Amino acid sequence: MASTLSVASPVQRRLRSPVLVAWTSAATLAVLFSTLSLLRHARLRTSGYDLGIFEQGVRSYAEGRLPTSLLKGVDYSLLGDHFSPVLALLAPVYAVVPRAETLLVAQAVLLAVGVVPLALWAARTLGAPAALVVSSSYGLAGGLWHAVAFDFHEVAFAVPLLAFAMTALGGRRWRAAALWAAPLVLVKEDLGLTVAGISALVAVLARTAGDRRLGIGTALFGVASTALETLVVIPAMNPAGVNRYTGQMALGTVITQAGTLFSNHLKLTTVVLLLLPTAFVALRSPLALVAVPTLAWRFLSDNPQYWGTAFHYDAVLVPVVTAAFVDGLLRCRRHAGWTAAHQRGVLSASVVATAALLTVSPLLQLTTPGLWRPSAHERTARDVLARIPDDVTVAASNSLAPQLTARADVSLLGIVPLDRSRARFVVADTSIARQYPADGEGLVELVASAHAHGYRTVDAADGVVLLEREK
Repeated sequence: MASTLSVASPVQRRLRSPVLVAWTSAATLAVLFSTLSLLRHARLRTSGYDLGIFEQGVRSYAEGRLPTSLLKGVDYSLLGDHFSPVLALLAPVYAVVPRAETLLVAQAVLLAVGVVPLALWAARTLGAPAALVVSSSYGLAGGLWHAVAFDFHEVAFAVPLLAFAMTALGGRRWRAAALWAAPLVLVKEDLGLTVAGISALVAVLARTAGDRRLGIGTALFGVASTALETLVVIPAMNPAGVNRYTGQMALGTVITQAGTLFSNHLKLTTVVLLLLPTAFVALRSPLALVAVPTLAWRFLSDNPQYWGTAFHYDAVLVPVVTAAFVDGLLRCRRHAGWTAAHQRGVLSASVVATAALLTVSPLLQLTTPGLWRPSAHERTARDVLARIPDDVTVAASNSLAPQLTARADVSLLGIVPLDRSRARFVVADTSIARQYPADGEGLVELVASAHAHGYRTVDAADGVVLLEREK
């Protein structure tokens, strides 16, 4: 018996190791995220808007050029759309493996790594069971899954940076919090406001004058970066000389939308779904305030797509509310009368809430047989795509574009007129009723009009049409 105990004890200690809990959680999430995104791409469920656009941008960096995207328009600079030079970090990997799948796996890994500092913090301060619950609320509740199920986006880089910054903030490591937050200004122009939010908390919570000055200085840096990128850099790089997004937050719009903050069903639902996996304990922490800048620009915009949870916009909020969850639990423990039973109750509520959200999560797509095997339509589409040579110009419909961006110069059918793009090939899947910028009927009309521009039909099967321009 003594021998058995001497062997079991180290094993049990390893199972309770914060490092093991954190990295096991990250590895599990990375596999799940990668599996869903790769299978969706294999089943032709990704799109030119946005996976194809980002691949063209990363491909530009890999070729030593500033990022452009033909899917957005001829010579369209992506730095004139969103300020995301962080994408250049993917260029070396893409140069070795030049495929759309490279971006999808990179996104999966970045999102998964964000759980590590949060789980380590929870394990060391609250125990291994709490760390597992925190990991589940981070990775399974929905915010990250909607990002995974919607192509690739630059905000994947923000998630681990925010996770490390928020963990440092919760641990009162002010300099580390500022240093982890500062690079967010290279991810997307609005995240300078998040840098300011984190730094403002440093300025308020820090006890030394030096740390308060650090917080104030970094906050000013964040605000200035957003202003510079939004008002100067993006318009200067944009082909039309404007920032297409600032018009969505005109003064009149902001005033109107501010009046709907407590009545708009979609906005309220978004907030509730973010907090539900934390059993609303996140509200007990000032760290939750870091979510305000992102929620503000989303909810004060006139674009309804920003208000809900269907896209990738919640991804940057997940590490924020998860950190607030951990900090909230730690604050609860300092109150007289708080017991281990209370903590178990909160953790149980979090597990139940996360399980409930799983019922409407994109994760459930992994349980559908259709995601694991190609359909007859997909096989037909791939046969048609295989007839397109490498290194040619192609005008493609949205669902087919990201299947070609690694090996051809692809424009989006319906964005750039054929008489301007002069693409050698046109390929469209007219069987898909809803897609951007033209639906199925619109694609049929575009394909029909291509004949007037000197194109002939090369192949047509099951709604997938391939045309080639006459020489």
